[in-house]
Amino acid sequence: MITPTTVTWLTQEAYDRLAAELESLSTVGRVEIAKKIESAREEGDLKENSGYHAAKDEQGKMEARIRTLVVLLRNAEVGHAPESQGVVEPGTVITATIAGDETRFLIGSREIAGGSDLDVFSEQSPLGSAILGLKVGAKTSYTTPGGKDIAVEIVLVETWAGN
Repeated sequence: MITPTTVTWLTQEAYDRLAAELESLSTVGRVEIAKKIESAREEGDLKENSGYHAAKDEQGKMEARIRTLVVLLRNAEVGHAPESQGVVEPGTVITATIAGDETRFLIGSREIAGGSDLDVFSEQSPLGSAILGLKVGAKTSYTTPGGKDIAVEIVLVETWAGN
């Protein structure tokens, strides 16, 4: 969950994409969902009207996304991906050996990755917080939410080049 004090690094492209999504949801999206709700309401008894309840659920999800985007964009740090200096930081692509398996992923917000097929771990995740600031060759471990300790070795830190 994003809190008002959380700063999220975003590329300009990601920021623009999210701002456009917010604009669309806040205008066209709200008008369309209001029409769906009104149309379903006209069908009669609201207690047994599945179309009405589905539209209200859709409205709730859309409003939650709008709130998330408002906070995210308000607290975003926009810029270029940090040039890799071999140190794990938000916006870098990491190759690491995790529990014996080599894995490649992005550290930062899922919103940065856009259409990329890279896995993304936030800086606040157990893995992300354990490896932030580590250099290539560093070893550490992190504890999963289930209480298991997982060994990690940083193999490579690269500059995020986008999709």
